[in-house]
Amino acid sequence: MSDTTTDSKSPLLIDRVVIRFAGDSGDGMQLAGDRFTTTSALLGNDLATFPDFPAEIRAPAGTLAGVSAFQVHISDHAISTPGDSPNVLVAMNPAALRANIDALPKGATLIANVDAFDERSLTKAGYDSNPLGDGSLSAFTVYEVPMTSITTEVSRDAGVKPRDAERSKNFFALGLICWLYTRPIEATLQWIEERYASKPLVQEANKRAFKAGFHFGETAELFESSYEVRPASLAPGEYVNVTGNTAVAWGLIAASERSGLPLFLGTYPITPASDILHELSKHKQFGVRTFQAEDEISGIGAALGAAFGGALGVTTTSGPGVDLKSETLGLAISLELPLVLLDIQRGGPSTGLPTKTEQADLLHAMYGRHGEAPLPIVAARTPSHCFEAAIEAVRIAVKYRTPVILLSDGYLANGSEPWRIPDIDGLPLIDPGFASQPNHDEADGKRTFWPYVRDDETLARPWAPPGLAGLEHRIGGLEKADGSGNVSYDGANHERMTRLRAAKIAGIASDIPPTDVDDEDGAEVLVVGWGSTFGAISAGVQRVRARGHRVAHAHLVHLNPFPADLGHVLGRYPRVLVPEVNLGQLSRLIRAEFLVDAVSFTQVQGVPFRAAAMETAILEQIAVAGNGATSPSPGTTPIGAGAGTSTEGTG
Repeated sequence: MSDTTTDSKSPLLIDRVVIRFAGDSGDGMQLAGDRFTTTSALLGNDLATFPDFPAEIRAPAGTLAGVSAFQVHISDHAISTPGDSPNVLVAMNPAALRANIDALPKGATLIANVDAFDERSLTKAGYDSNPLGDGSLSAFTVYEVPMTSITTEVSRDAGVKPRDAERSKNFFALGLICWLYTRPIEATLQWIEERYASKPLVQEANKRAFKAGFHFGETAELFESSYEVRPASLAPGEYVNVTGNTAVAWGLIAASERSGLPLFLGTYPITPASDILHELSKHKQFGVRTFQAEDEISGIGAALGAAFGGALGVTTTSGPGVDLKSETLGLAISLELPLVLLDIQRGGPSTGLPTKTEQADLLHAMYGRHGEAPLPIVAARTPSHCFEAAIEAVRIAVKYRTPVILLSDGYLANGSEPWRIPDIDGLPLIDPGFASQPNHDEADGKRTFWPYVRDDETLARPWAPPGLAGLEHRIGGLEKADGSGNVSYDGANHERMTRLRAAKIAGIASDIPPTDVDDEDGAEVLVVGWGSTFGAISAGVQRVRARGHRVAHAHLVHLNPFPADLGHVLGRYPRVLVPEVNLGQLSRLIRAEFLVDAVSFTQVQGVPFRAAAMETAILEQIAVAGNGATSPSPGTTPIGAGAGTSTEGTG
């Protein structure tokens, strides 16, 4: 956060700021952060967010396990991450402070709800003394604000009970931050009126608390100045602030419209994928049908049945659900029907870290089925890119008659950024190419339909939904005879069908773009990423280049098959670094496929990489390339695993 003007009579101009709201899971921190984000998006700032949910559904109030946080990075220029560290922490209670204090760099601003720092709350958070008074926060600029008592006071004459009024303190915090960073209040007040129209007392308490927070900043003379982050220079167009899960849902709707296929979602709720079901259920006007099944297996079974019936079959889940859906995925591969499985990854194995991010399902997506059962894998890289990735997954599934796994994760699913709304008519058409007539001449001269006659170019079989006269055929999990689709136990036929299915997937490499490399002449290090590491890698690469070094970056969207030119690209660089939020899964695939000495840089802490950690890892590989030293063994982390050192929130 840097000042560009010092006129005390007007807000100080800064180019960016990273703010983190933190409190109990019932304190409304996600709501406050989301509203601040929306207001900033309306002002035209570039932004990136990182909602951080507790794993416990309702941990005891005031405990570390129940702390919920929302970090937002706003800027007047293009950014790619929610920031390494917050410049401002709003702590609603001692537990929120203790859970987040280590992320604060020296000199950062702390705004504490002083009313919550009583002896009982301090004890529950594990404090022996009050940090607001014992000198332990001397490295920070601390503002003690009585948020709870002011909120209760301003709501008293409206007839709101003190306990109910206290729940509005998140709007006080929001109002204060809106004043501090020169955000207009009209849109938020209108939102409160609409959101709580059926609850007049709640509506009034929230409006009063929000205004009280804003006016406190104006009149308390506690703060040296307010600040302003001007709009970013974005390409012309209409923008909306979008999360990854919402973008996925909209991408599926767009693919349905461009293919003419009715969209059917068969699913079972699971964190962090459930919001896709919630969003799609709102759009029945587009012919969307959503089915909340009794379990994961039923969800994918219904989606596959919808695909057989001629619909766009989709199922959503996270890692544990992929385990359960694997058998039906194998059936879809055998049937060779289009199906899209959305895996919104989270920390594992088993229940693992259900509200934390991870990208550790890549090998499961590649190999998590019995038999030779390859399928295409597409990975989204940013919240807004989830829209494009969903369309691409549908395109491949429909064209090649195959299930496709689309990988996202909790960081992308819940994070948000500005997204320019595309011209839907400009999106590519997706032709289902349904079979329309018999395709095989029998020996007796009769023409019949063979369901496994393949297209010469794609090796895809015909798609013939039931009810089409003359195109009746059987499906099932037993091996099919080549062409006719009859049940076959013949070993030679099984090998032929196995090789045909594999060749069909491998052939998709000719139908995807070549590797997109952000290159610099003379670069000796190539950073290869996939999925949600895109933002941190991009920021790390920018930092390294700002130091005068040359580095290249390639980010893979298609993970199976790889782009046809990937081996050639990898061979151009002496050093290849592969950052992943797992223990090196893409690195293993690259080493096995291309015999490249790829070096892993990994972490599995439930949080995304920091740009500073990425910068350090890249610089180390540049040093290795420069002096010819031997790098760490493949599969290990070249620098200390973890989120990296705390630095000013950039990137």
